[in-house]
Amino acid sequence: MIAIPIVHLLPTKKQNDMGILKTLFTNCAHPKGMMGRMMLRFMNFGHAPLTNWGLDLVEFQPGWTMLDIGCGGGATLKRLLKRSDGAQVYGIDISEESVAKARKVNAALLDKQVFVCQGSAVKLPYEDAKFDLVTAVETVYFWPNLPGCLQEVRRVLKPGGRFVIMVEVIEGDSMWTNVVEGMTAYSPDQLKKLLDEAGFMDTTIHRKKPSYAAITGLNQASKERS
Repeated sequence: MIAIPIVHLLPTKKQNDMGILKTLFTNCAHPKGMMGRMMLRFMNFGHAPLTNWGLDLVEFQPGWTMLDIGCGGGATLKRLLKRSDGAQVYGIDISEESVAKARKVNAALLDKQVFVCQGSAVKLPYEDAKFDLVTAVETVYFWPNLPGCLQEVRRVLKPGGRFVIMVEVIEGDSMWTNVVEGMTAYSPDQLKKLLDEAGFMDTTIHRKKPSYAAITGLNQASKERS
């Protein structure tokens, strides 16, 4: 479910090597130390095709305020900024390494048009109805209490604002949840159902072969919120 070429090199000596793999791939969820920095560099590159395809589904407008949850190494923040003239882009990540990398990647516009902080989707440190667009690239697998996090996304979205989840899908594959600590696998259908239950409107699953999926939804007007 996560685009890491090293998956093709899964070892045959399972006992010791599985521990190494767990350490490596758990850095997808919470990058730490040297291995985490290596993973962030890879994710900035490896997630580009999925992210660019998913962002192509959005009709961007000038001057948007946007948030990327689980911003990782900060490459998505740069991609968002290029698509909306005069935009402001915010990134949040639970990992200190991710925050440092995202700030470095976006140093030229940091604290001017790009704002990055450490935090969690469980409690987003932003006021209500702040964002026109919220994105989540290869990250919802790691959100605790996903239904609660989706309510937080709705809270910070403007009425009519859009949420876009981008994932890589390997149907029926359970290997990742055994290898990556703290990961919960969701199918696109499950994510759409969760968005529906959270109160998003016009939820849609978009697919691109071989394994890309984007699940989108609109935030309903605040007066309609439960």
